[in-house]
Amino acid sequence: MVELRTDRLVLKEFSLTNLEKIHQLHSLPETDRFNTMGIPASIEETGKVLEKWMEEIVSKPRKRYVFCIYSESNDFVGLIGINMGKPAYRNAELWYKIHPEFWNRGFATEVVNQILHFCFNVLKLHRISAGCAVENVASIRVLEKSGMRKEGHCRKILPIRGEWVDNYEFAILEEDFLQKG
Repeated sequence: MVELRTDRLVLKEFSLTNLEKIHQLHSLPETDRFNTMGIPASIEETGKVLEKWMEEIVSKPRKRYVFCIYSESNDFVGLIGINMGKPAYRNAELWYKIHPEFWNRGFATEVVNQILHFCFNVLKLHRISAGCAVENVASIRVLEKSGMRKEGHCRKILPIRGEWVDNYEFAILEEDFLQKG
């Protein structure tokens, strides 16, 4: 089990024992605003998502890393994960979801930076990408502060609550991250 630390947070690989906390996070309208998954109909539905994550975590080669984020006082702050690309490309896609009680404290930027460090220095990846809805100003700011560059604008690609929404694509290369220090 991988565990990562920042100055204020602990990132622990998720397990099925986190079902209730993750279900609550996914069930909040505030965190669902830009989410393509939608609010789960039941805790059982969330459980099915977590079972799929678990399968991808133990697969060879590994397809996914998902971390639960905790504060120093052991409060559940949110989730952050990477979906691995094809091994030959050494790339992955980053995603995160922070509980609204912890918004505007710099936690998202802190964990994104820690995951980028993990991706480039431990996993030896070459490129990390992330997407976010064009109206998700907070996530845009987090990705930019983490050194990611906006590379594209995809029109009507995200299915959110029955509507097609535009998405910005961001990415950072290993060399960009290492130069950033």
